[in-house]
Amino acid sequence: MARYTGPSSKIARNFGEPIFGADKALDRKNYPSGMHGMARKKKQQSDYALQLKEKQKAKYTYGILERQFRKIFVEAARKHGVTGENLLKQLESRLDNTVFRLGLAPTRRAARQLVGHKHIEVNGKTANAPSYILRPGDVISVTAKSRELEVIKNSLNNSGRHFPWLQWNGDKMEGTFITQPERDQIPENIKEQLIVELYSK
Repeated sequence: MARYTGPSSKIARNFGEPIFGADKALDRKNYPSGMHGMARKKKQQSDYALQLKEKQKAKYTYGILERQFRKIFVEAARKHGVTGENLLKQLESRLDNTVFRLGLAPTRRAARQLVGHKHIEVNGKTANAPSYILRPGDVISVTAKSRELEVIKNSLNNSGRHFPWLQWNGDKMEGTFITQPERDQIPENIKEQLIVELYSK
């Protein structure tokens, strides 16, 4: 199964949330897509359906397929602490997500493209694996030849995003991954406990 590359508005409408960012289509039609959209919205869902939906939401939000998502979950379960929170911390520590959080790309999909096309460095070395997990102290920078890319400049100009676990130096075009974020610092509306319950069955 390939990564989803279809219309993001359709997915956002099915979840009833702008999981890919601001969405005018969702504002106009805040109900699931399809001819039975309004009827489906009122239908009572089982616990399993709610758990599965939450997992799907997390996967779409971070752009991850099932095998990789399960691998991250297993790793989160091995760590000390709350499994659900560990899961979100791992997802937030991915390189593509951090490039997006730093404002170098307008979306996570665009961030993956920047990483895949070798426009990003980690600790001075070119990194082309979006799934790379960052550690506290890692420095993420734009390669010298890519600093004038319009997509990066436009994204930085329109970003205005600031997150306490990241530090950005505009003069050097580099950011520092200070630490993994705490759950209350992560803005995503994901009920991680439902995901834990789903995988625990």
